Amino acid sequence: MTYSRHMLMRVPFTTLLLVAAATALAQDVVKVSPETHRVLLENAQVRVLDVQVKPGEKVGMHSHPAGIPYYLSDARLKITYPDGKTEERDVKAGTAVWSEAVTHAAENIGALSCWTIQLVVGC
Repeated sequence: MTYSRHMLMRVPFTTLLLVAAATALAQDVVKVSPETHRVLLENAQVRVLDVQVKPGEKVGMHSHPAGIPYYLSDARLKITYPDGKTEERDVKAGTAVWSEAVTHAAENIGALSCWTIQLVVGC
């Protein structure tokens, strides 16, 4: 297939639009879901969030930098990524894990209790 110069020049522009659209989805979780996320401490080095999500409650699509979620309670959650892929996680209280920078939505799919997380992220 032969491409004209005009067609080839469109590809980078289209790619930039897609990147810009994905970036627009990436919002601060405290702004997306202030009912579930509260800032405990924030400075130039770190941000600590208190996260409490009730059974059936959802947190809309948001982003955060790499960090360490520390679960204060058992949790069963469903994570949805911008491409539509999902995964379910069962986490025990006292678990600390490394999380790379991510954009996702979350839902508490546990039936019995609110899950609580302290999320520590670099700024």
